[in-house]
Amino acid sequence: MSRTTDVVPQDRNQGKNQLRVGRLVKAHGLKGGLKLELYTDNPERRFVTGAEFTLQVPEASPWHGKTVTVREYRVMNGNPVVFFDDVDDRSGADSLVRAILWIDQDVEEVEDDAWFDHQLVGLDVVRDDVVLGRVMRVEHFPAQDLLIVKAGDREVMVPFVKAIVPTVDVAAGRVIVTPPPGLFEELPDAANDAADDETGESSDADAAE
Repeated sequence: MSRTTDVVPQDRNQGKNQLRVGRLVKAHGLKGGLKLELYTDNPERRFVTGAEFTLQVPEASPWHGKTVTVREYRVMNGNPVVFFDDVDDRSGADSLVRAILWIDQDVEEVEDDAWFDHQLVGLDVVRDDVVLGRVMRVEHFPAQDLLIVKAGDREVMVPFVKAIVPTVDVAAGRVIVTPPPGLFEELPDAANDAADDETGESSDADAAE
């Protein structure tokens, strides 16, 4: 399950700390509503009337460099839906689909299960009490964030989701990971195949033929 709150990039907008709180996934109705994918545990607090969000959109978008202000937030048929000032019809809503919403965030107000990038960079990455590597940086993508981990001479991209990174212990200087097989090491079959390729040896099945 993905985390509902996100890593908080620092200095993303003229030195401000910002928190990614949602993504606009689909126009809803004819009056400018947009369905939300939430990245916050507190949507009622984040999406209050008058709340202003910075938009992450492609440079070619007419919304590039602009902000939006919440007119109304509702839960409709179990789905979070937001309405913005000056977005009054479906055409306007369609122009915002896939935009990511960021809000200014004070360090003291970071939500549970959310961290600033600088808190994560440099942490040891540990599995079963064995250090696998160290977090070098954090990459932010619409679907999820990635921890880029230096493991030996490789950089490993670790999805920053609770199923793979269940524990972040900043005070102890480490994150605990439960990675799927093959993320940090080659699987035995893959290693054997590589060795066969190098030596020119065929598999048992090939030899039988």
